[in-house]
Amino acid sequence: MEKQDKIIVCQDCGEEFTFTVREQEFYEEKGFTNEPKRCKNCRDKRKSEKRNFQSNEM
Repeated sequence: MEKQDKIIVCQDCGEEFTFTVREQEFYEEKGFTNEPKRCKNCRDKRKSEKRNFQSNEM
């Protein structure tokens, strides 16, 4: 079956985002089994918050 782009709703902001065929292939190559739950903006924001938290712990 041919892959297709998927529309997913971000669990943080509630906005829809597209999980492209290319992204799906990338996830498969990396061995990821779950689809993303957050849009790119929310993923980037979360990564930034994690980095800031870790740097404040030192």
